Amino acid sequence: MKPYRITNAVLKSVASASFAASKPPIPHQNVESLIDARIIKTGFDPFTCRSNFQVDNFVKNGNLFQARQLFDEMPNRNTVSSNMMISGYVKAGDLSSAREIFNAMVHRTAITWTILIGAYSHQNQFCEAFKLFVDMHRSGTDPDYVTFATLLSGCNEPQVHKELIQVHACIVKLGYDFRLMVCNSLLDSYCKTCRLDLARQVFKEMPERDSVTFNALITGYSKDGLNEEAIRLFTEMQNLGFKPSDFTFAGVLGAAVGQDDLALGQQIHGFGVKAGYVWNVFVGNALLDFYSKHDSLVEARKLFDEMPELDGISYNVMITGYSWVEQYEESIKLFRELQFTKFDRRQFPFATMLSIAANLLDLQMGQQIHSLAIVAKSVQELVVGNSLVDMYAKCGRFEAADKIFRTLAQRSTVPWTALISAYVQKGFYEEGLNLFNEMHRAGVRPDPATFASMLKASSNLASLSLGKQLHSFVIRSGSMSSVFSGSALVDLYAKCGSIKDAIRIFQEMPERNIISWNALISAYAHNGDGEATLKSFEQMLKLDFQPNSVSFLSVLSACSHCGLIEKGLQYFKSMTHVHKLVPKREHYSCMVDLLCRGGRFDEAEKLMAEMPFDPDEIMWSSVLNSCRIHKNQDLAKKAAEHLFNMEALRDASAYVSMSNIYAAAGQWESVGKVKKAMKERGIRKVPAFSWVEIKHKVHVFQANDKKHPQMKKIMEKIDMLSKKMEKEGYKPDTGCVLHDVDEKMKIESLKYHSERLAIAFALISTPKGSPILVMKNLRACTDCHAAIKVISKIVKREITVRDSSRFHHFKDGFCSCGDYW
Repeated sequence: MKPYRITNAVLKSVASASFAASKPPIPHQNVESLIDARIIKTGFDPFTCRSNFQVDNFVKNGNLFQARQLFDEMPNRNTVSSNMMISGYVKAGDLSSAREIFNAMVHRTAITWTILIGAYSHQNQFCEAFKLFVDMHRSGTDPDYVTFATLLSGCNEPQVHKELIQVHACIVKLGYDFRLMVCNSLLDSYCKTCRLDLARQVFKEMPERDSVTFNALITGYSKDGLNEEAIRLFTEMQNLGFKPSDFTFAGVLGAAVGQDDLALGQQIHGFGVKAGYVWNVFVGNALLDFYSKHDSLVEARKLFDEMPELDGISYNVMITGYSWVEQYEESIKLFRELQFTKFDRRQFPFATMLSIAANLLDLQMGQQIHSLAIVAKSVQELVVGNSLVDMYAKCGRFEAADKIFRTLAQRSTVPWTALISAYVQKGFYEEGLNLFNEMHRAGVRPDPATFASMLKASSNLASLSLGKQLHSFVIRSGSMSSVFSGSALVDLYAKCGSIKDAIRIFQEMPERNIISWNALISAYAHNGDGEATLKSFEQMLKLDFQPNSVSFLSVLSACSHCGLIEKGLQYFKSMTHVHKLVPKREHYSCMVDLLCRGGRFDEAEKLMAEMPFDPDEIMWSSVLNSCRIHKNQDLAKKAAEHLFNMEALRDASAYVSMSNIYAAAGQWESVGKVKKAMKERGIRKVPAFSWVEIKHKVHVFQANDKKHPQMKKIMEKIDMLSKKMEKEGYKPDTGCVLHDVDEKMKIESLKYHSERLAIAFALISTPKGSPILVMKNLRACTDCHAAIKVISKIVKREITVRDSSRFHHFKDGFCSCGDYW
């Protein structure tokens, strides 16, 4: 059908018919200019024209119900009528009603298709928008440049890059690749879908550019980490005379953050002031973000206080910035202030506040934030749900954490790791392992943080076989290059007594940070190699790694266990004077232990008197243990008195130590009094037990235990070893038996201590020459230490025993601790 053309004669006749009754005659030369365009659009039906006019008014005033009522009553609806209603429903967010009218239409124009495509694009439903675009093309309706720009506005995700390329081809085919608006939209879409190679190509081929063009590519470069390219393009933009906008400054500030260049950001700040954009809230927020990420919170707060306009994002940036540097009081204060504003509560930083509650272990605060998130209808957001799981788990409310975890719409790696990490941190290692297995069955891919938690669980269980399985898992997942996984593996092998493997993993790491070095230093310290500990620490300093409190804790611990008193004092002094670190309670505990082990009790008491807090149970227990070794009964009584007067003791170790001191001195009456006091206070001695892993199964032993199914063979092995040990010159130290029994019973009792039972079982269950690893929950006695040295020489095996404080590596009759522990 040929298009209908309107002639002057028709216009004149229509004009006379439509207006003759109501208006005086108009000179014919003005008729063409005064005809109402709506009449032409509606096919010269005055009733449809008036109805469309009324529908349009209703839609503009938001009265969709009345508009729809009138629309349904119209006898002759047309494309204009339907487009109005579709547009009204789209603006109201009612896509289903808009689609209903669209589907009922017989004739659709490019405008009709564009309105609905725009609706889906703005709702981040690009795939649905693209399907409409395809249907539009198949129906024979050609898209115009507005259609393309509208469709591309919703193309934001990398997974739709194939569809984007098809749209690009269509743009070229229809000749819209010369339209600046379309090219800018296409360039922006390629940046958002992480196809910067194609974005660059579009940029090069554009016949015309404007500030929007440069802004899109600058932002794309910045988000993809190509910060130098973003800054270079910003400079080029200035040289070409294009005026920057608020988006320009936001993009280039993002690049400055990526460059970690404070001076550059300050220059951009100055340029923004000159250009008059610094008071724009969008640019102001970008500057806040820049300063907060450069630990310049003083500057950020000054800018925040001076900004003429603030929004929810301004508060979010400052609250998050303070939380990063652990200034939680400032974050909480600003969040309370934010609650009295009129900003959208759904955009409140609930995830950040829940993270603060988790780090402070403040359950009450976490529950209050949870309630606010429910009221704001933000609990459905994935990041808030993940933070809730993390908060409840870290606060020990695993039932609540698990309940929220099970209701999450999408369980990504983050909530799985949060829950697993919390179990491991609280010491529930088996529960963490079970959850990891469930995660694996669910097909969720673990990340380096997940592996770090699982490796920590394995190291605390001292399960070398489990650790090796996890190591294999890390390799298969491609996470070996992660500094977190590598550091956790170093810690794992060290805590399982395999120091050689720990060193090998460290040496193979492609990248190292302070955590990696701390793992190595700690590995040497726990395995009793003081010289290697200090050497690694000094090597770390030479490589310009700044030590932290964890680094010094390992160094001081190594000095304490190896008797390096002067070295320990030097490092403790350098901690404050050289590295400007404030010693924590655990550092003072190490120093007290160091001095007391060396018998320098006066200096230890002086240090405890001068430190900024009262001595705790750990410090007085160190004093008491050292008093037992050095037979300082007077100070032991003082230490015991402090311990006995504490409201809550972790365990019975203080009573046991004092009882042992009296027993060693033969003061059995005093031993009885201590035991009576223990009973009255309801404190029980923790039973000693040792365990060994044989063929992926853990075997646990207690002193004089006769329950093991192979106990007969174990005792035969012990008796055989006792005879050989006697020939090697070993003599039982009956002073370690702190019971008032005869000498023969004391010797017999020593033979069946838990670690000896475990070693004997390992000897009969493993191949000759293979190493043995035994774990013990308490400190080994001096007689067992001496006996295991002799056993290692007799059986020609390396025997490693990890007690409550450190590793002892026995080989050829010697121990790695040098008999100082």
